[in-house]
Amino acid sequence: MKRTEPTKHTVESGQQTASRILDAAEALLAEAGFDGMSVGGVAQAAEVNKALVFYHFKSKAGLMDAVLARYYDAHLDTLRAAFEGAQGHPRSRLHAVVDAYFAYIAQHQRYPRIIQQQVATAGTTDLIRQHLEPLFRWTEEALAALLPAAGPLAARQFFVSFSGLVINYFTYAPVLAGLWPGIRWGPRPSPSGAITSTGSWIGCWTAWEQRPAERARGIAFLALP
Repeated sequence: MKRTEPTKHTVESGQQTASRILDAAEALLAEAGFDGMSVGGVAQAAEVNKALVFYHFKSKAGLMDAVLARYYDAHLDTLRAAFEGAQGHPRSRLHAVVDAYFAYIAQHQRYPRIIQQQVATAGTTDLIRQHLEPLFRWTEEALAALLPAAGPLAARQFFVSFSGLVINYFTYAPVLAGLWPGIRWGPRPSPSGAITSTGSWIGCWTAWEQRPAERARGIAFLALP
């Protein structure tokens, strides 16, 4: 009887197979979006039988749900670890969260594209909201000691403003690369690029937060109709 040679995936566990399928789905989602991704294409990219994709994720929608869950769960874990690991004044924790947020997006650059594609697609907003909510709520609770409960400096507003800054950097980097020579765009930006801009933004925000009179004037300005 002819002996079958083991393939490179022979001893792979079910969890490893599922992870490889998610990696393939993530790449295809970033490239073609949900409508352009097919279960067959995911199976081919992951080098598995199409039936295995359905076994692990039940459907194409289930696959999308799992991709988002993996991203947002890991994102929350990363920010929580940074926050809990920082010492000293609560502001130090804010800076630790900011650094961790930027680093996480830098290491997972497909997700800004995936999320923006899905937000622009009818029928997927609820799915994004479902996975985003725990991260959003944690930010409100974690930064409650430093930020006001309401108004333009509230934690929820900070989350929207800062996440928008970081995500737009990675979304527009391929375009800006041709307009801003000398800057290294990508996971290792040059010092004069996004990290410095982000640090300056946080510095300005912190200075504003420390000056009640200026903050009051700024809040009044932002509150104008």
